[in-house]
Formats: sequence, C-alpha cells, structure tokens
Amino acid sequence: MTAADAALLAALPGWAFAFALVLARVGGAVMLLPGLGETEPPPMLRAGIALAVTVLLLPPIRPLIPPVPPALAPAAGMVLAEAVTGLWLGWLARVLVLALPMAGQIIAYMMGLANVLEPDTGLGGQSTALGRMFGLAATVAVLASGLWAVPVAALAGSFRLIAPGALLPAGATAGIAATSVARGFALALQLASPFVLAAIVWQVAIGVIAKLIPRLQVYFLALPAQILGGLLLLALLVGGIISAWQGALVAGFDRLPGLG
Repeated sequence: MTAADAALLAALPGWAFAFALVLARVGGAVMLLPGLGETEPPPMLRAGIALAVTVLLLPPIRPLIPPVPPALAPAAGMVLAEAVTGLWLGWLARVLVLALPMAGQIIAYMMGLANVLEPDTGLGGQSTALGRMFGLAATVAVLASGLWAVPVAALAGSFRLIAPGALLPAGATAGIAATSVARGFALALQLASPFVLAAIVWQVAIGVIAKLIPRLQVYFLALPAQILGGLLLLALLVGGIISAWQGALVAGFDRLPGLG
C-alpha cells in the first residue's frame, strides 16, 4: 500500500461524516423546497435531487465540517441537528409559496364555492378547487421562472451562516418563523382582498334586499349571482394576482437566511 492509498483510507471517515451531515441538511430542505419538494414527483426522484445537490455542495463545504466525534451519540445528534436545520430552511421558503393557494382558499370561500363546514374530501381535508388550482399554478410558476434556484442558493450559503452540526439558535429561529408566517398570511389576504371587499359589499346588499322584500327567497337568487360574479372577477384579476404574488415571492426569497 502506498502512502497516497494510506492517506486516502485515513480521510474516508471524515468524508463519510461530512457527506452524512450535508445530506441531512439538504435532504431535509428538499422535502419542503418549492418546486423540488412537491408531493407529485416520485420519492425516488426527490431522493436523487437531494443526492445530486449534496455531491455538488460537498467539496466546497468540506473545510467547514467539524472532525468526526469519537462516540456515536454526538455524531447522531449532529446529523439530527442538520436535518432540523434543513427542514427549517425549506419551510421558510415554502411558507412564502403557500400564500398563493391560501389566497385561492379565501377566494373560494368569498365566492361561495366552498364552505368551512363542508370540506371536500376528494381534494383533501379543507382544500378547495381554487386552492388546488392556485397551488399547482404556484409550482409551475416557481419551476418555469427559475425561482427554485434562489432557495437552493440560500441552502448552500446557510452552511457558512449556521455551522454544520450546530443547533439552530432558538430565539432567532422563532422570530424568523413568526415573521415569515405573518408575511405569508398578510400576502394571502392582500391577494384575495378584491374578493373580500366584493363579498362584504354583496352581503350588505343582500341584507338590504332581504329587509326590503321579506318574502323574497334571497339566498336562492343571490348565491348563483355571487358565484357568477366571482368567476368574472377572477377571470379579470387572476393574471394580476399571480404577478403580484411572484413579485412578493422574489422579495421574500431575497430575505432567506444564507443569501447575501
């Protein structure tokens, strides 16, 4: 055995440990990253994406990896910490994307196409047709525009921001998570705001009509008109809603930890 072979064998445990740490963070993130972590692609494809990203990131990140712990428990804890970090980073990006399907849910309720007391089991739980449609549109927009690469770049930069094997800082993590959720819900409500305003005006008008004409069956007359008016308004505004969401998504992705 030559000296080079001996050096290679001595370096293998370190490379294997580094591969496990990077794969844990990348795999956790790929489970939730927009465009890459969708439920529609087969699990084997997502696993292949995680492996490919890990192989690409491993050489430049290798100098940041700490030495292999002498015991199994610390090593397992570091791998678990990496998986949690990856899930957290993927979730931060996912929350921004979910604003569009959340807006679709709100719009469906405002139009009268859904009822919170009658979930559509065919679409899964409280999902609605509009929510599902906007969810698919969000995935297509992220993949077609190339925005999926921004969270991946943030994932690569996160190894310098959060040391491999280290636990997330609890205070900063909770603050960023709360801010991201608030921004996601605020964006969803902003996207659906024309329909919320129209629904409020429509309900007030229905109440006035019911007061003026007590014998009139307002519900059976108002609901078809509400659905038709909502569909017409949606046809007019759907392009602007998606464009506004994309603009907010670009700004939100630029704030992801690991960029800059």
